[in-house]
Amino acid sequence: MAKQITPEEVEVRLKNQEAVDIIDVRENAEIATGKIPGAKHIPLRQLALRKNELDKKKSYIIVCQSGNRSKAACGILEALGFKVEDMIGGMNNWKGKVE
Repeated sequence: MAKQITPEEVEVRLKNQEAVDIIDVRENAEIATGKIPGAKHIPLRQLALRKNELDKKKSYIIVCQSGNRSKAACGILEALGFKVEDMIGGMNNWKGKVE
């Protein structure tokens, strides 16, 4: 099971200018309401198809709206050999900046 990370921990990493690779697996209409700055948008249904856009040397933080799809996305990516962390509570709990 993927390691979990809180939205607050993600925000701290961004503020500290750590190298943070975020993948937002929400749909286009949801992304339009704002995403975490710098997050890469890959809808959940396209994840396996677009795995070649990702780097197995990196660790990714997976984000959705409430936390259900990010959990599913983490399962898919882990099965493909990627290192992932699941942002619990999703964008519903995100208090930081959005773009």
